Amino acid sequence: MISAPTRRRTLFAATVLVLLASGCGLGDTDRNRIRVGVSGDASEWDVLAKEAAKEGLTVETVVFDDYSLPNKALSAGDIELNAFQHLVFLAQSNTENKTDIAPIAPTSVVPLGLYSSKHKQLADLPDAAEITLPNDPSNQGRGLRVLEQAKIIELRKDAGLFATPDDITANPKHVKLTPVNAQQTPRTLQDADAAIINSGVAELAGVGSEKALFKDDPASPQSLPYVNVIAARADQKDDPTYQKIVKLYTSQAVQDEVRRTSKGTAHYVDLPAADLQAEVARIQKQLKR
Repeated sequence: MISAPTRRRTLFAATVLVLLASGCGLGDTDRNRIRVGVSGDASEWDVLAKEAAKEGLTVETVVFDDYSLPNKALSAGDIELNAFQHLVFLAQSNTENKTDIAPIAPTSVVPLGLYSSKHKQLADLPDAAEITLPNDPSNQGRGLRVLEQAKIIELRKDAGLFATPDDITANPKHVKLTPVNAQQTPRTLQDADAAIINSGVAELAGVGSEKALFKDDPASPQSLPYVNVIAARADQKDDPTYQKIVKLYTSQAVQDEVRRTSKGTAHYVDLPAADLQAEVARIQKQLKR
């Protein structure tokens, strides 16, 4: 039985791109060793690794500092699974990169919120306030929906999941929107009036999710496209070893850690893999129109 401690690697953008460009993976054929690409702390995977070791499995987390890299690494075979993205992001990535990555299990939905270090209430936002938001299409579209729900802007009714600032039909407060890398949004709070930040990113940056001026509702049916998932290459989606990992993720120990690190903001979703895969296919079909 394997009892080695959890190993965590941080692969920065340049390193991963060298691996992908050279076709040189991490080079391990041991089917009992599972490398999982994550973004940020993801300490629940450390807990899962300890549980997996009891079953003779070694789970190693590989931390990426750029959202664009875990799917490339998975497709190239440098990792076996990843767990960092929601369904919209996955669908967009598959479409843009011509990859075939499939969700094999849900993890949770985390709220997307509007934060500020300068203003304590939504009503305090001044006219012509600068608001930063993620620049990737999936998170930017969701961020604009948050601003619409907060009644800061209005969007075209047919804007869809990938709305852009061009879809804004009303901006009564004349806010200025500045797209930035999603993982850099907390840093912009020093200068901007407010920022759209994912709760997980906010917590890692020390910005308590309870401080959000406004958040979307992770329990809403409209949140289905934003369910975060564990993903694998489509031709390995039914791999029995990966299904053991999926089962371990739902264990009490792992879920307790998810609740602890998210401070209760992560909303667990119990959906079959087939439903998740159907939702990805639906979104990809929209993208190809």
